[in-house]
Amino acid sequence: MEPLVLVGLAELARRTAGNPDLSIAMIDGPVMTGHPGLRSTRIKDTSGAHTAACARPGRLACAHGTFVAGILAARRDSTAPALCPDCTLYVHTVFTDHAVNDRTPATTPKHLAAGILACADVGARIINISAALYQPLPDHERQLIDALDFAAQRGVIIVVAAGNDRAITSTALTGHPWVIPVTSYNQAGQPMGRSNLGRSIGHRGLGAPGDRVRSLGPEGGLVMQSGTSVAAPFVTGAIALLWSLFPDASPTEVRLAVTASRQHRTVVPPLLNAAAAFQAMSRRRCHV
Repeated sequence: MEPLVLVGLAELARRTAGNPDLSIAMIDGPVMTGHPGLRSTRIKDTSGAHTAACARPGRLACAHGTFVAGILAARRDSTAPALCPDCTLYVHTVFTDHAVNDRTPATTPKHLAAGILACADVGARIINISAALYQPLPDHERQLIDALDFAAQRGVIIVVAAGNDRAITSTALTGHPWVIPVTSYNQAGQPMGRSNLGRSIGHRGLGAPGDRVRSLGPEGGLVMQSGTSVAAPFVTGAIALLWSLFPDASPTEVRLAVTASRQHRTVVPPLLNAAAAFQAMSRRRCHV
């Protein structure tokens, strides 16, 4: 099934392409801002990040960052999902073209914490994190938890990829009570076996399309990828579209509307239902 239809995003995307006053941030690799499928004028860098650009488009960091940016901010006339092209997108680069292997690029909790603070500082309302973590040092993990606490206090919604290690696990990132962890679902609407699961992921998280999704490639065309890094920006984009339609809603209202489809507590989170989230927001706003 087409990804937007699978999670009820097609209807939401017909209503809005986002709002320039709503800022999304992604903590990821560098983005090929010159890609014809992107509106580069709406993509900005934060301060304090790696200065690496997509000097070598074929490398994994650039490919990963460009792919995620494509789902969030591709032009509507491209063939990528193109969720929120009219929103402002901040990119905080935490891994570079040197981070090359056959897995999701990784960063340290210390750098991730600094990225969260930098994204909050520029006014991001939602932060998308699609990065694995290196083995943390205790003090660095504390810095990450403090940064997540700060984001929660500021009302910045954080969406994170749960990971693709086929593990029943929880980390300082996916286990934080304000974070929305995201697992990947296939085109038939079933959970994919490679996603990390766990009590916190199942209780507070969501599933989203993560099976052979097409988005922008760093060399100008389209590429296909799978996994939780692919799934996370669908949840981020759904939140951005809802907030664009209901700009006066509080972070708690938006977050509850998106995650309210949970019906039971298991290690497997339910599939995102953006249409139901819109209906819930509409009802709530009518009673305000």
